[in-house]
Amino acid sequence: MELFVLWDIDHTLIENAGVSKEIYAAAFRALSGREPAEPARTEGRTDRLIMRDMFVREGLSVPDWPFVETALAQAGEARLEELRRRGTALPGVHDALKAASAQTGWVSSVLTGNISANARVKLAAFGLDSLLDLPVGAYGADAELRPHLVAVARERAQRLHGVAADIPTVLVGDTPRDVEAALTTGSGVLAVASGIHTQEELTAAGAVEVLPDLSDTKRVLSILESFAGR
Repeated sequence: MELFVLWDIDHTLIENAGVSKEIYAAAFRALSGREPAEPARTEGRTDRLIMRDMFVREGLSVPDWPFVETALAQAGEARLEELRRRGTALPGVHDALKAASAQTGWVSSVLTGNISANARVKLAAFGLDSLLDLPVGAYGADAELRPHLVAVARERAQRLHGVAADIPTVLVGDTPRDVEAALTTGSGVLAVASGIHTQEELTAAGAVEVLPDLSDTKRVLSILESFAGR
C-alpha cells in the first residue's frame, strides 16, 4: 500500500537546544544591523512568518524574501557544529525513519517551517538526512501557512515519483499547527508530545493518534500503516 509520510523536524525529530532561535536572531542582526529586542516566536510557523513577525515587532520594514532566506541559510550553516554539540536526535527517531524508508510503496520526507537549507543542516547534524527523501519535502520558503505546504509536497511527490494525486498522506508533528495542517488538507496525523505541547493539548487540537515520542518503532509503524489502509 502506498503512503506519503511527512515529518516535522524541530521537537519531532530533533531537539535543537535553542539553536533555532539563535539562527533567527543572527539572520535578523545581519539584515537590520542590530539585535532583536526579543526572541523569535516560532510556535510551529514557517520561516516566512517568523522572520516577518520579528521585523514588524521591531517597527522595521520587512526585507524582500530572497535576502531573508540567504541570511537564514548563512546563519544556519554557521551553526552546524554548535547544533551537533548541543542538540540531539530525539528518542527512536533514527529507527523510525529507517523503518519508514524501508517500506515498499512509501515516500518518507519532511514538512517543516524551516527553509530547505536549514532543514538539511538540522537533519545532517544527526545523520538523519540520508533516511529521508528531501527533494519531495515542503519547506518554510514554499508557503507562508503550514497547511499550504501539504499541496507543495504532494505535487513534488507526483512530479518526481509519479505517485497518485490522492495518495494517503500522514503528517507527524508535535504542535497543534501540525494537527491543523493535517485536518485542513484531508491528511492523517500522528502527533507526538516531544515538544512543549502535552498529549492532552494535541488531542484537544484534533489528533486521534498521539504518542509521547517516537521511541516505540513498532507502534509508530503500526499507526502509519493504519493510514495507508484508509
